[in-house]
Amino acid sequence: MTNFVVKTLANAGALAVAIWLLSGITLDDGSSLGRRTLTLILVALVFGLVNLIVKPVVKLLSFPLFILTLGLFTLVVNALMLLLTSWVAKQVDLSFHVDGFWTAVLGGLIISIVSWALNLVLPDKD
Repeated sequence: MTNFVVKTLANAGALAVAIWLLSGITLDDGSSLGRRTLTLILVALVFGLVNLIVKPVVKLLSFPLFILTLGLFTLVVNALMLLLTSWVAKQVDLSFHVDGFWTAVLGGLIISIVSWALNLVLPDKD
C-alpha cells in the first residue's frame, strides 16, 4: 500500500512539473490550491492506471518498433499514454488537458525524468 501511495505522489509531482514547464499541458480547476491538488492527485491516479493497464499491451504490440528504433519508440508510447490520460480525464470531468502530440512527447519526457528522480528519493517499502 505504501508503494502505491509513493508511486502516485511521484506521478503527481512529475505531472505538476510538466504542467509548470509546458504551456500545452494544463490543469484548469479554479484558483483553490486544495482543489487543484486534489485534481492533480486524481489525474496521477488515472495516469498510473493507464500505465499499469494499457502501456504493457502497447509495448508488447509495438515490440518490433522498440527494437528497430533502439528504444526511442518509448517516447512515442509515453506520449500516447499522456494523451490517453488527458482523454480519460476529460471523460470523468477532470480539468487536465494535453494540447497535441508534440506537447505530449515533451511532457512524457519530462514526466519520465522527474518520476525517475522522485522514485530515487522517495521510500520504496511495501
